[in-house]
Amino acid sequence: MIIDSLHNAATYHALHPLFSKAFQFLEENDLMNLPDGSIQIEEGLKVIVSQKSGKIAEESLKKFECHNSNIDIQVCVKGTETIGWKPRETCKNPNGEYDSVKDVQFFSDPPDMFFNLTDSQFVIFYPGDVHAPMIGEGEIRKLVFKVKI
Repeated sequence: MIIDSLHNAATYHALHPLFSKAFQFLEENDLMNLPDGSIQIEEGLKVIVSQKSGKIAEESLKKFECHNSNIDIQVCVKGTETIGWKPRETCKNPNGEYDSVKDVQFFSDPPDMFFNLTDSQFVIFYPGDVHAPMIGEGEIRKLVFKVKI
């Protein structure tokens, strides 16, 4: 997992060939006025735009998730978002089977930690990062890039 400010995004371009394309999308678009929904940027890279009310932690933890085929770059555009996290290697309680169509595995384990993202901050979740996003009060506007491994 990596947490940082968009101001430092260029630091991470070399970590994956599509990271620079994702961060370029952020620079070239009016993030407050993108419509909710999924946008295919190119093969192996899409972004999901949403603005929703934050959830209580217990609700978010029902979908404590990780992915096998994608890296998430989650960007907080507006609001304060709290996210629960735990390394996958220490999760012991799978909640159902891995869904290869949706690329998601849920767990019932408690997170090891919670952290906040505020405006113009992002987190990169690799397949080893189990996460529970969208915890907070009020509206949270965010973008989630799905980067094919």
